[in-house]
Amino acid sequence: MRGDLDEPGTTDPRADLEHGTVPRLVRAAAERYGPAEAVAEGRHRLSWAQLGERVERAAAACIAAGVEPGDRVAVWAPNTTEWITAALGAVTAGAVLVPVNTRFKGAETAHVLRRTRARLLFVTGTFLGTSYVASLRRAAREGAGRGPLPGLPDLERAVVLSGDAPDSFHTWQDFLAAGEAVPAGAVRARADAVRPQDPSDIIFTSGTTGLPKGAVITHAQTLRAYGVWSELAGLAPGDRYLIVNPFFHTFGYKAGIIACLLRGATMIPQPVFGVPTALAHIAAERVTVLPGPPSLHQQLLDHPDRARYDLGSLRLVVTGAAVVPLELVERLRGELGVGTVLTAYGLSESSGIATMCRRDDPPATVAATSGRAVPGTELRIAAADGRTAAAPGTPGEVQVRGYHVMSGYYEDPPATADALTPDGWLRTGDVGVLDADGNLRITDRLKDMFIVGGFNAYPAEIERLLARHPDVAEVAVVGIPDPRLGEVGKAYTVRRPRSTLTAAELIAWARREMANYKVPREVAFVAALPRNASGKVVKGELRGAVTLTPATLEIGS
Repeated sequence: MRGDLDEPGTTDPRADLEHGTVPRLVRAAAERYGPAEAVAEGRHRLSWAQLGERVERAAAACIAAGVEPGDRVAVWAPNTTEWITAALGAVTAGAVLVPVNTRFKGAETAHVLRRTRARLLFVTGTFLGTSYVASLRRAAREGAGRGPLPGLPDLERAVVLSGDAPDSFHTWQDFLAAGEAVPAGAVRARADAVRPQDPSDIIFTSGTTGLPKGAVITHAQTLRAYGVWSELAGLAPGDRYLIVNPFFHTFGYKAGIIACLLRGATMIPQPVFGVPTALAHIAAERVTVLPGPPSLHQQLLDHPDRARYDLGSLRLVVTGAAVVPLELVERLRGELGVGTVLTAYGLSESSGIATMCRRDDPPATVAATSGRAVPGTELRIAAADGRTAAAPGTPGEVQVRGYHVMSGYYEDPPATADALTPDGWLRTGDVGVLDADGNLRITDRLKDMFIVGGFNAYPAEIERLLARHPDVAEVAVVGIPDPRLGEVGKAYTVRRPRSTLTAAELIAWARREMANYKVPREVAFVAALPRNASGKVVKGELRGAVTLTPATLEIGS
């Protein structure tokens, strides 16, 4: 099934784009939308012209810091104006952006920085009561590196975006000041040297090995994909976009920042999703666009104080990443008057987009499917051999091919070969079926992934982290239903002999060692895990809540 390139109201992604790179897009947005509001964050407001100036200033500072074209620059911070400026500044200086998950702890972040050999890091100070700087310093305090973190020998500079900087780190203000000696012409020349086919970012995801893998995406792929996304969604100048999806995620960065740059919509970053805060933002800022997972919209609708806020400005909701109840779509349209509710499907490896509903689709289609292939995308349901298309209506692995599919995982040929067929099909690992109209319905996940409040949680990675506990002999994690978050993890755990480890103790330990969405909400201690003849854990038996032999010893949450 191929997305129709001649579909009314869409842009042919094969056509030459006016802006082939992110740096040129930033400059064009500043020129085109000038005095219009680009960013609204509390009392702080930036016009498009001002944002363009700040990005060029950040790019100058990157150049002064020694960043060369192709260097990797990481950002580990929540949704803020500084994230936007630092990230776009790095890319304008010719760097490859590496967004880092704000839920990560120091060791997880150190792995990403080490894996990409990042030369420059932008990091927040304290966020949600945690010192990110202290966490990273603990994780990378040993090594031969001469930069700010001995355990990261390639990292030459670390900049704290908010707050004071410890010894060997730099404040955001000092970093920017150092760039004042770089001529504007040098910044423009560096930006103009970036080519559409150059990598623009490395978005890290996790696979069945449990180790993060970085999907490499180019400037041209990013701009084409989100030109199409913006057209299908109907994003327009004057829209006010509350971005609650994290910037470290493909959706937050590309369907958020990049889409707003393309269309001149105002960005309203929200660092942490909280229902009262979101309600207040929608009412005060007259928000028109609110993407997010179904759980987010369900919480907004069900909040007891909802009636106190005027939400009448909302006109566009884009959701997905989990099951979307028909009742949710109908309530968004009926109770809030949202004119357009869309669902979509994509992966980091496909630039975050593969299928999408259309604005005239009925609620049943929006709720039951993830829409049709976007223009320029081929979509097929693979047969059991993984190489040919399954019969119509037959479930199989969802495979995607198109201009937006990654070139590969960063410096990981074996993982790339596993993910991409020789003729360019991306193996998604998801099971789905196409209806008669070409709409995709996801029915299962080959990779056992489950989704916690919109965040992808990968059992293999969580199991690897839990196995570091000295009292854990074996562990298997599965997703279980949760009324608030959609799904959460449950860890079936075999204790080491003579261990008295409790569920509460293991959960508390996990909260200190991993991102909170990875932390199992329930722990069941068992004598043994069910395995098949080849020795692999049979997770279907765990999900089916069968009686284990011997019986479960303890369950806690």
